[in-house]
Formats: sequence, structure tokens, C-alpha cells
Amino acid sequence: MSKLTEIAEGWVNNLTPGQYLDAQILEVSKYRMSICKACPFHSKNHTSIRPDKHCTSCGCTLSAKTKCLSCSCPENKWTAVLNKEKNE
Repeated sequence: MSKLTEIAEGWVNNLTPGQYLDAQILEVSKYRMSICKACPFHSKNHTSIRPDKHCTSCGCTLSAKTKCLSCSCPENKWTAVLNKEKNE
């Protein structure tokens, strides 16, 4: 899956989650966000002009990245829930 597709998936799930996936997306995001909050790559641990909470390893906004079910952490702290076949 291309990175642009993953970015789009994360933002769509963040802004307008599908009704049938809403509960799963929120559960996965909450779990992932708890990991991200403790990570040294979380933007709270760095000086940045960006106002959003983001990953300094990949640059993604965490509210969207953690809701992308086919995404994984660039530092291998969490993995994708859906693979390419399941996502389609």
C-alpha cells in the first residue's frame, strides 16, 4: 500500500469513520495512542512549530496515523490491523 493511500485512510477514518468500523477504529486508536504517548518520538518530547501531536520519526499526525488500520508504526511499536487484502 502506498504511503499516500495510508495517509488518506488515516484522515478519512479520523474525520468520517465508516459506521461499521467506528468502534474498532476508536479501540485501535486508543491503544496505539497510549503507546505513542510514551514514545520518545512523540512531538511532546521535541521542539516543533507544528501545533498538532505528531510522530517525529515519520512526521504523521497521530490522531490520523493511529486510526489508519492498515498502517504500522515506523518504529515497530504497533502493527497494522488490516493487510492490503482485508482493506480492499
